[in-house]
Amino acid sequence: MQANGTGFPQRRPRRLRMLPKVRDLVRETNLRTTDLIYPLFACPGSGVRREISSMPGVFNLSVDQIVEECRAVADLGIVGVIFFGIPESKDEQGSGAWSEDGIVQQALRAVTEALGDELLLVADTCLCEYTSHGHCGVVSPSGEIENDSTLGLLEKTAVAQARAGADIIAPSDMMDGRIGAIRRALDGDGFANTPILSYAVKYASAFYGPFRDAAQGAPKFGDRKSHQMDPANAREAIEEARLDLAEGADMLMVKPAMPYLDILHELRRRFDVPLAAYQVSGEYAMLKAAGAKGWLDEEKVMWESTLAIKRAGADFILSYFAKDLARAINEGR
Repeated sequence: MQANGTGFPQRRPRRLRMLPKVRDLVRETNLRTTDLIYPLFACPGSGVRREISSMPGVFNLSVDQIVEECRAVADLGIVGVIFFGIPESKDEQGSGAWSEDGIVQQALRAVTEALGDELLLVADTCLCEYTSHGHCGVVSPSGEIENDSTLGLLEKTAVAQARAGADIIAPSDMMDGRIGAIRRALDGDGFANTPILSYAVKYASAFYGPFRDAAQGAPKFGDRKSHQMDPANAREAIEEARLDLAEGADMLMVKPAMPYLDILHELRRRFDVPLAAYQVSGEYAMLKAAGAKGWLDEEKVMWESTLAIKRAGADFILSYFAKDLARAINEGR
C-alpha cells in the first residue's frame, strides 16, 4: 500500500520506536527477577568468602556465608539458587556427593533453617566435584567412565540432596538413563513431588573453563567428550531431550546458553515444558573481562546477552549476572 501516491509505504515500524514509553509498551521480551537462578559454590570452613580470579564478583563461600548470600539474593527478588560443592576431601567414588554431611547438604539445611521457603533451592547432581579423578562417574581400570555403575551413586546423591532440603534436583552428569534412575530413587524415598530439572542438552564446551577453577573439578586425565555432547550436533540434542522427558524429567536445560541459542529455540518449538538455559562461567567471564578493559559496556551486553537467551525460548536462566540483573530490574534501568 502506498501513501498519497508518493510511493512510500503506509507501514512505518519506526513509529513504535520513537518514544521510550511506546518502546516499553510493545516490547516482546521482558526479564524479571523471578526468571533468574543464581549459582553458588559451597566450601568448607567458616567466614570464607574467596573470590574466584577468573570470575570477578563470584566467590567460594563457607556455609555461614552461603546463608548470608542467600539472604541478599532473596532480598533482590531472585527466585532461587543452585548449589555446587567443594568438599574437604575427594575419593574415587565421590562419596562427598551423597554423604549426609556433604557440603551441599550442609548448605541446603542451613539455608532452609534460616530462610524457610523464601528461595527455591536447586541442587546440582553430579560427581565430578567430589571425585579424586574429576570425572562425572565411576572410572574403570581402562579409564572408561562407566555409565550403569554410576547411576546408583547419582541415585544416592539425589536422595541425600532431597532429604537435606533441595526443592529441585538437577542432574548434570549426562549418563544415559540417569533421569529414570533418579526418578525411581526419589519416588521410592518419599520425594515423588520433587521435580527434576535435567541438564538434558549439555555440550562438551570450552566455555566451562572458569567454572572448573571455581568448583575445583577439572578432570585429572582425558576429557568429558564421551558423555557431554559434541558441539557440532543439533539433532542429537532433540533426542537427548526426548529421552529425558520420557524418563520423567519435569524441566529441561541447555548448557551453555549463548553458543547454543539455536538449540534452545528448537527445543522451545518442539517441547511444551519449562526450559532453562545456563549462561555459563565462560560467557560471564568474557563479558566481565571486556567490560573491565573498556572494550564493551558491561551492563548493556549483560542485558543484551540475557534477553537473547529469554527471547530464544528460556523460561528461566541460570546466570552469574543474576544479582546484577536483579538490581538493574529493581531500579528500572
